[in-house]
Amino acid sequence: MDKFTELLKDHDRIILFDGAMGTYLYKKGVFLNVCYEELNIINQDMIKGIHEEYIKAGSDIITTNTFGANRIKLDKAGIGHKLKDIIVSAVRIAKDAAKKNDVLVAGDIGPLGKLVYPLGPISKAEAEHCFLEQIDFMLEADVDLFTLETFSDLNELELVVGCIQKKTSKPIIAHMTVTDEGTSIYGATPYQLVDLGRRKKIDVVGFNCSLGPNNMLKVVEGLKIFPDVVFSVQPNAGVPRIIDNRTIYLATPEYFTTYARRYMLNNVRIVGGCCGIHPEHIKELKTAVKSVTVLGVDTGSKKSSFEVLDRKIKFEGLHPVPLRERSHFAKRLTGGSFVSSVEITPPKGCNPQKVIESARMLKQNGVDAVNIPDGPRASARMSPQMLAVILEREVGMETIMHYCCRDRNVIGMQSDLLGAAAAGVNNILVITGDPPKLGHYPDATPVFDVDAVGLTRIVNRLNHGIDLAGNDIKNVTSFFQGVGVNPVATNYELELERFHQKVEAGAEFAITQPVFDSEKIISFLDDIKDVKIPVIAGIWPLASYRNAEFLNSEIPEVSIPQYILDRMSKVTDKEEAKIEGVMVARETIEVIKDRICGIQVNAPFGRVDLSLKVLEGFMDPDNDYIRT
Repeated sequence: MDKFTELLKDHDRIILFDGAMGTYLYKKGVFLNVCYEELNIINQDMIKGIHEEYIKAGSDIITTNTFGANRIKLDKAGIGHKLKDIIVSAVRIAKDAAKKNDVLVAGDIGPLGKLVYPLGPISKAEAEHCFLEQIDFMLEADVDLFTLETFSDLNELELVVGCIQKKTSKPIIAHMTVTDEGTSIYGATPYQLVDLGRRKKIDVVGFNCSLGPNNMLKVVEGLKIFPDVVFSVQPNAGVPRIIDNRTIYLATPEYFTTYARRYMLNNVRIVGGCCGIHPEHIKELKTAVKSVTVLGVDTGSKKSSFEVLDRKIKFEGLHPVPLRERSHFAKRLTGGSFVSSVEITPPKGCNPQKVIESARMLKQNGVDAVNIPDGPRASARMSPQMLAVILEREVGMETIMHYCCRDRNVIGMQSDLLGAAAAGVNNILVITGDPPKLGHYPDATPVFDVDAVGLTRIVNRLNHGIDLAGNDIKNVTSFFQGVGVNPVATNYELELERFHQKVEAGAEFAITQPVFDSEKIISFLDDIKDVKIPVIAGIWPLASYRNAEFLNSEIPEVSIPQYILDRMSKVTDKEEAKIEGVMVARETIEVIKDRICGIQVNAPFGRVDLSLKVLEGFMDPDNDYIRT
């Protein structure tokens, strides 16, 4: 039996972890722009010294300096090739510090830094490969156990637990991080963590980071119904403050210890600290531990903890709103009508009046919806959500709100989507979004927590009354969600694969990128004939030869056949060039109209009159569109 398991068998024994590594390095003057994990090979004495400080303070277990030592994070820092050296060195430094004091070394593993399927773009196979690398290197250096820290996504936490259990039977402590509301940022509850611990036979489960001592106690007190589960709690030292341009945690060792005693009185067996908890806190805690006996809570005979757990985490997803009832656009498209929409780029300023007037003109001419792009070509323009609300209320015309993954994390995405649903904006086109380097703000930070496939899943969940973490939101959204697809993508096979993934994730219609080559879209439609969602063709009337040249040369994944470029080059008069562009667009539609379910036309330079000329004769004459 390993020493950690022996410690757990002594039910009166409180086991002390160490505190933070990162914030303690910062306190010692290490700049934030340094990769703290790289210090394992470039400043080993500093890392060993910190371990020794925690051991001297009273820690029974110390944690390796490997929280961010995974392939994805280190590649981003430009030092992925040092992964093995960083991990092996980290374990050996800790083992060297611990060997004279009979202290255990826990291999520390944190989240990958990018969300894992189904919430994010990292496949399970890729995530598993990254975690297995870490685990193999830690086992090579002979860690005593594993501690998993600061996980918000229980799917990712379960995946890494599975990876460890494939390789070894060494003990595992699995921590989730929670918000003030007592759930992870993705909505996972402590009860779900307990359920995961039982299903996967995890030695210890618990909570770390995010919350200070006081708020963490609220989480701990809710776990009294599980006296059979071993819990670990490692809070932050409160909320950090910025003082003289330094980030400072103000929770004193005495304050921290007061609450740690209360954790122990609520069946917590393992206590340590996260951000801002340093050796002086652990030293104070060590003194307090001597006077505390672990007290479990008798749940009585009315209900077992398993029954209470089941009641807490089970819910029934609600039935989604029928497609034809979600919007007028959805009713027409799913009912077999040939639909039309016009894309109008939001203004760069805060005056929407010109767009409002354009939308009124489109409505008067029987166009079904206005498409509103979201920061096209990584530009900063009026929010598509707010413009959609303005147009639907001011004009009474439905919109198709584009929503991209570039600018928001998954928390902001869900908030935006719930707000749009509350405002009655139900048609949505989910896109990944252009990277900032393509726009006027190349130094802006992209988010890309998820891509279009992941966001499609999130929208689909909301339509079933389930949030992105699988929790019941008590009602349903009514989004009619579309996705983009490019029939002339450079990597065509990948585009087909991703399109099928989007459909599987819940896409209900598709709009193509601008199409100039009718033969290629027909070939594309042949290749997706097994897909049973309507496809709308994107049509972009060219304004001039210069415009055509720009699109073909500078807009990613747009391809204009040479014969069209030659044709546009022969027209020199500006107005005649616009008419020629309209004719080219109409000829394309004429060829493909029997294979598509509708048309989305771009309004070149805001000219909706040109869009109407493209659509003339192709719109459904029986359109009874009246928005109330």
